[in-house]
Amino acid sequence: MPPSSPPPPSSPPPAPPHPPADGLLSAARRNLRETGHALSHPSHPPTPLLAGAPKQWQRLLPYVAVLVLVAIFVPVTITVLADQYGLNGGIAAALAVAQAVPLLMLAHRPLQAWWIIFPAQIAGAVVLLGQDGGQNNAWPWTPPGLVGYLFLLLALGLRESRRTLVGVWLATGAAGLVLYLVSSHRGTDNSLLLVILGAVVLVIGAAVRERGDAQRRLAEQETISEAERAQRTLLEERTRIARELHDVVAHHMSVITVQADSAPYRLSGGLSDEAREEFASIAASARESLGEMRRLLTVLRSEGTEGERAPQPGLDRVQQLVEATVRAGLPAELSMPAGLTGVPQAVDLSAYRIVQEALANVVRHAPGARTRVSIGSDGAQLTVLVVNDPPMHTGSSLSPHTPVETTGTGHGLIGMRERVRLTGGTLETGPLADGGFRVSARLPLPPAPSPSPSSVLPLNPEDS
Repeated sequence: MPPSSPPPPSSPPPAPPHPPADGLLSAARRNLRETGHALSHPSHPPTPLLAGAPKQWQRLLPYVAVLVLVAIFVPVTITVLADQYGLNGGIAAALAVAQAVPLLMLAHRPLQAWWIIFPAQIAGAVVLLGQDGGQNNAWPWTPPGLVGYLFLLLALGLRESRRTLVGVWLATGAAGLVLYLVSSHRGTDNSLLLVILGAVVLVIGAAVRERGDAQRRLAEQETISEAERAQRTLLEERTRIARELHDVVAHHMSVITVQADSAPYRLSGGLSDEAREEFASIAASARESLGEMRRLLTVLRSEGTEGERAPQPGLDRVQQLVEATVRAGLPAELSMPAGLTGVPQAVDLSAYRIVQEALANVVRHAPGARTRVSIGSDGAQLTVLVVNDPPMHTGSSLSPHTPVETTGTGHGLIGMRERVRLTGGTLETGPLADGGFRVSARLPLPPAPSPSPSSVLPLNPEDS
């Protein structure tokens, strides 16, 4: 049977039709529509300028400024329109009110003020067009009207968006161009001057506004970053504390396992089969719990270093810690009673870490300061006190960034507070009157166990 011929190659599918290109006319219409929306809708709420200032006189400053502007421009505009341009007093007063009084709105509604002042300026230019006395004066913007309009543009630049500012500038330039074409015979036309000065003022106002916005966003971001950094530090310290406490619990579980396994061989007189099975069950449960805890410790230490697997330090290593601090160049003294016993391992470890963090903080923030470490116990609580003098910047060989011990947690007061809180104690920190610093921690101790009746030997009168 002859092989079948391959099917003819299929023609490629037709390409999807291209979307219609966005022509210049549609783009222009869209931009005009967005610009018109920006001119009719303020980009900020009607809150006064400098409303967030910390002092009251700063919050009142914009209102005082606009009152001064209105008090100056109203009479000056009336005088200029009546004396230089030859307008009737009533018409001059009406134009002055329409062009200057809305400046009161610059503190909180500058865009609405522009919608009043801009038509008033155009109306004033049309009125002056028919005045013979004003042929040799500035037109279409009178000198006080031009200066007041620049103040208006500055307020707009400080509050509105770029699109709004561009729309205002284009509208101002278009109005000046139309008025120039209507009366091109005037030799003192200042429409181009207003366009140039207006662009400069708008750019300055927008630059100041954007710089303030950037500083405000930066301050907010720094606040958020500081909060996140503190939360991350707290979580890291909690993870470290969890690892250390698990080491303590794992030690006790190991002791339980050994005691349960060796109990049938240590107890004299023999044990019943039920007792042997009970001890075996206790040992098996403890061994299983110890295995689970080791797996959990492996997860917690997955991002740690091999140094974290070393035995956890305690009060027996505080002397070495202080000696290392002295070798680093920080004069330190230790006061701790010998043979301090009866301290649980969790409290023992927390006391060491508190001293470690306190000495590290002295090295970082008070180089060369004499430091005193005191540790004591009254039976109910363990007291840890670290006090340092003011820093000695001169003559000190210690750098503010010299670490005392590379294995420290490096979390400072946050780590101290978390450790003290988890042990149920109290922590007091704060500067001293002489410029030093004080860290005082009180960690509760468990009550001493009362002797069992079997351990109390009866007193035999014959032996006395």
